[in-house]
Amino acid sequence: MLIHPWDAPQDDAEWQHWLTAHDFGQLAVNGPSGEPPFVQPLHFAYDPERGEAITHLARPNPLLPALEAAPQVVLSVVDDYVYVPGPWQAEPDGPAAHGVPTSFYAAVQLRCTAHLVDDPAEKATLLNRQIGHFQPEGGSSTVSAGEAPYGRLLSGIRVVRLEVTGVRAKFKYAGKRSTEIQDRIAKRLVERGGPRDGVAREHLVRRRREG
Repeated sequence: MLIHPWDAPQDDAEWQHWLTAHDFGQLAVNGPSGEPPFVQPLHFAYDPERGEAITHLARPNPLLPALEAAPQVVLSVVDDYVYVPGPWQAEPDGPAAHGVPTSFYAAVQLRCTAHLVDDPAEKATLLNRQIGHFQPEGGSSTVSAGEAPYGRLLSGIRVVRLEVTGVRAKFKYAGKRSTEIQDRIAKRLVERGGPRDGVAREHLVRRRREG
């Protein structure tokens, strides 16, 4: 992923805060020799203090033997993306039709070492942590090894603990454009009012304010 200086995070807190609220991504694992990578969409719980993400996979998943063979993986998350028409980015002293279309998006790629967890008690602890992230209000029974209702299901999954060893993050929101063009884009995003236009505008305005 190409990251220009104007698209780089302002600090680690920026991408960490974003990632805790964007907890669905794709886990990319090297496939067998000569095969393309395996890619699995999944929910995960990221813990910045521990420097790891927690997820789990069903035992028949082909990613599991691939993880055992090559535990160096990438967890990729992309969201808050919008298409920006060319005229929105046109220079003030030039034709609107000469503006260059682009995409705005936020992306975080975590390079990780995958650790597979099979001990029932440890699996239960990690699953409870993952459930707690998604259901802070509770409502589900606690996972306990050997106890109903989930204990008998533990043998059918393997928990994956992703130890983060590197991070590449990007917030592509007109960072290299002039204030005049940024203001125009922000206005157009409000006028268009698409599904992600509001949050894209928030990123643009926030990064200019905090930069």
